[in-house]
Amino acid sequence: MAADSNCLFCKIVAGEISCETLFEDDAALAFMDIGPVAPGHALLIPKPHFETLADATADAMAATLKHLPALVRAVQAATGCEAVNVLQNNGRLAGQLVPHVHFHVIPRDPGGQFSFNWPASKYPEGRMSELAESIRSHWT
Repeated sequence: MAADSNCLFCKIVAGEISCETLFEDDAALAFMDIGPVAPGHALLIPKPHFETLADATADAMAATLKHLPALVRAVQAATGCEAVNVLQNNGRLAGQLVPHVHFHVIPRDPGGQFSFNWPASKYPEGRMSELAESIRSHWT
């Protein structure tokens, strides 16, 4: 299993740093976030080290993400929250503070303080098709 000796989450996987474990198997680990944006905020990570999703293997992500629905259900049941956000920040500019792929499960209730800006816009004529074609041509 690949690991990075300088990675906080790899140290948690290796047992060098303790965490409040929620679930663990050979491929994945779910644990409580130590800097929660809401009570019950949990993380799900692949055990192998991948800095971003672009670095990850499909098999590792499949083995990790198969646990996401159960984690969402457990967080909702335990907190009684009305909804959850499942977030994955991919790269520092996107807000990724720990360079190890991880998924946040954040309970949401009316009046909660967590928010994010979603400045939806529209494409100029033809630009969406141009970008779509470029994305398709880079699909691997």
